[in-house]
Amino acid sequence: MIKQRCAWAGDDALYQRYHDLEWGVPLHDDDKLFEFLILEGAQAGLSWITILRKRENYRAAFDGFDAKCIARYTPAKIESLLQDSGIVRNRLKVNSTVLNAQKFLEVQVAFGSFDAYIWQFVGGKTIQNTRHSLADIPASSKESDAMSKDLKKRGFKFIGTTICYAFMQATGMVNDHTAECFRHGPLSKKG
Repeated sequence: MIKQRCAWAGDDALYQRYHDLEWGVPLHDDDKLFEFLILEGAQAGLSWITILRKRENYRAAFDGFDAKCIARYTPAKIESLLQDSGIVRNRLKVNSTVLNAQKFLEVQVAFGSFDAYIWQFVGGKTIQNTRHSLADIPASSKESDAMSKDLKKRGFKFIGTTICYAFMQATGMVNDHTAECFRHGPLSKKG
């Protein structure tokens, strides 16, 4: 039997696996939240499938997204990353990864965890939406606006409201699986 998925998952096996197993699942692990924050920022101006295909390269290049390690990257390490064809070699994005790791650690100290901080923007639970098509899904929301504004105030980079909304979708802060998608119902009971 063919599963009804969100239209964006298409027929690419990697995309479908990501859609079926990860996208929209409420995530409360700080390390994974940091990974998604960095990957969503890396995606700016590109397609998500481009980043998804480079994800394992990112994990290898950025020490498994260990924020403590990344926060200490030297200019020499940054230069070596800019030579790595397995990632998006954009100086601003690579530099922002180091800066965001430092800011991420500051947030952990201030709030006890990044999870406690980031989920406050949705009141600690998933916003359940009932979308019927991709056209119904917005690029941002009042929650992503507030998140972006606060992250910027704390010194984070590559965290505009559209990036924040994509982050919220990926980490299950909002359930934007279309109503016809086989994942919508089960995820409407989570969060």
